[in-house]
Amino acid sequence: MRTQLAQGVAPRLRPLPPKRTVELSVLDVGTSKVVCLIARLRPLDRDDVIPGRTHRIEVLGVGHYRSRGVKAGAITDMEAAEHSIRHAVDAAERMADLRVDQVIVSMSAGRIGSDSYAASVNVAGHPVGESDIQRVLRAASAYCVRDGRAVLHSLPISYGLDATRNVRDPRGMVGEELGVDMHVISGDSAPLRNLILCVERCHLEVAGVVASPYASALAALAEEESELGVTLIDLGGGTTTFSVFSGGHCVHADGIALGGHHITMDIARGLSTRLDHAERLKTLHASVFPGLKDDLDMVAVPPVGEDDGSDAHHVPKSHLVRVVRPRVEEILELVRDRLKASGFAVDAGRRVVLTGGASQLTGLVDLAGRMIGQQVRIGRSIGARGLPEAARGPAFTTALGLLTYPQVAGLEHFEQRRSGLMTGTDGYLARVGQWLKDSF
Repeated sequence: MRTQLAQGVAPRLRPLPPKRTVELSVLDVGTSKVVCLIARLRPLDRDDVIPGRTHRIEVLGVGHYRSRGVKAGAITDMEAAEHSIRHAVDAAERMADLRVDQVIVSMSAGRIGSDSYAASVNVAGHPVGESDIQRVLRAASAYCVRDGRAVLHSLPISYGLDATRNVRDPRGMVGEELGVDMHVISGDSAPLRNLILCVERCHLEVAGVVASPYASALAALAEEESELGVTLIDLGGGTTTFSVFSGGHCVHADGIALGGHHITMDIARGLSTRLDHAERLKTLHASVFPGLKDDLDMVAVPPVGEDDGSDAHHVPKSHLVRVVRPRVEEILELVRDRLKASGFAVDAGRRVVLTGGASQLTGLVDLAGRMIGQQVRIGRSIGARGLPEAARGPAFTTALGLLTYPQVAGLEHFEQRRSGLMTGTDGYLARVGQWLKDSF
């Protein structure tokens, strides 16, 4: 078993069978933790439809373990990262009483970025059919692969027919020229290859790869938000990624190599304490706004080399705020500047949704509202059952989005090239066999 990248294209997930119950496993390999979820996806009844969803998610197993050998979302120590993945998967398998063979994996490293492409074909005045749709999608996909980059998602945003723009479905319409606007999310090939290799060393097959900001948005955004325009910011341990949705589509994705771990490092350096103590201080006491009594309230800070806390020194909480706030402001400023430079600030509207473990920092919602947008909320997963209380927070949004992704994977369009391999199972006979298996 060896998953190989096609030329410039990440492993592609097959569309979810619309009328079958399936069991899926996902893996979120982050800088601070590795999360594995096992779930059963049941087809929705006609009277129980969730907008944009075809299946209901029932979580069967949850496993998470402290991440080792991962920095800014990229594998830096193959053996240590493999150890963390094995522990997370093993915990999920024990809880679900199932064995994991395939996983859908998230990717936050590799300079996640967006490109937009447009293409058109002549339809000679006849009604647009499925073959015309495929022709124009192939024409747009021909431009999206670049050296050193891997295509993670290829999303048709809207179609055009002659002078008519923003056509959602042109089938059956009449015109002379059919056009499409395509949004492509890509990342560096090298970090993606190392991520896939690390997962395969755990005897797991990579069924698909999903960009973290896209996965988080699928789990946390309401349909009305994605229609009106919204920015989702995923504040992870080593990276902060964000995606923009407008008109119900993902129109932009980006990321920076700063996250919650950098805040922890600032606390450790500024207060001369160990990283685990700094993480505890951040979780229990840190804020981005000073309180009325912060100059009087004292927190214990164990120095480096002391475990029992007997020689801990005490500092006012206001000092902790002065250490934390500059880094948080830097992250939000970089996201704001990237958003403005992208040209999608208008599409994002005035709504911001924060997810990721670092989004739980006290006062962050108010600070983000001042710096980026007026309406800011914390995003949590929508439409998942069976989650333990500890896994319902924003820290698990990306993993839950990976379970949502198979329901929308069929909307994407990839051009498979004969000179590369997708997963080794995409031959004609394999596709026919899979169609028979999914349909009957």
